[in-house]
Amino acid sequence: MQTVNSSPVPAKSDVRPVLEDEIRDGILAALPHLRAFAISLTGNVERADDLVQDAIVRGLHFLHQFERGTNLQGWLFTILRNQFHTNHRKRKREVEDADGVFAAKLSVIPEQGGHLEFEDFRLALAKLSPDQREAILLIGAEGFTYEEAAAICGTKVGTIKSRVNRARTRLAEILGYDDIGEIGPDQLVRAALRQG
Repeated sequence: MQTVNSSPVPAKSDVRPVLEDEIRDGILAALPHLRAFAISLTGNVERADDLVQDAIVRGLHFLHQFERGTNLQGWLFTILRNQFHTNHRKRKREVEDADGVFAAKLSVIPEQGGHLEFEDFRLALAKLSPDQREAILLIGAEGFTYEEAAAICGTKVGTIKSRVNRARTRLAEILGYDDIGEIGPDQLVRAALRQG
């Protein structure tokens, strides 16, 4: 607190806007009308009460935008109506799932399995010869055609096909896969081992 002429002056953070009697009385007088309007919009008393509360809170928050001398009740009705439409648009995108039936049907592949598979694949990839590793990464991971990979490596298309085939066979051996169907959800592993 600062003092000026020995009378205390509140610091800036202590100053709160005072709700004028006229505004307070106008809000209180509008409440029953706002509630009736909200019930007619929502068709539900609880949602209507929430809507009125939201409208009043927003009105108080934006009170500095209210033009004195204009219709306070009309201004609050506009806020309530806009809030109703905002909530309505939001609800249209939401699916009500009170008993959890929809949530129970959702599934997410666990990330740790894919991470472990990727780490195993990375270690197996490191065991390939540099030529085989380069060829399988260009074809399987980067998505180049055999012709494009051959041009990048400065070799023939048949050589690239041979390197990729040997790399896939070797990776399957290292990783212990007998069949491509045994590979989990990791797309990089699946792409690299896919038969061309």
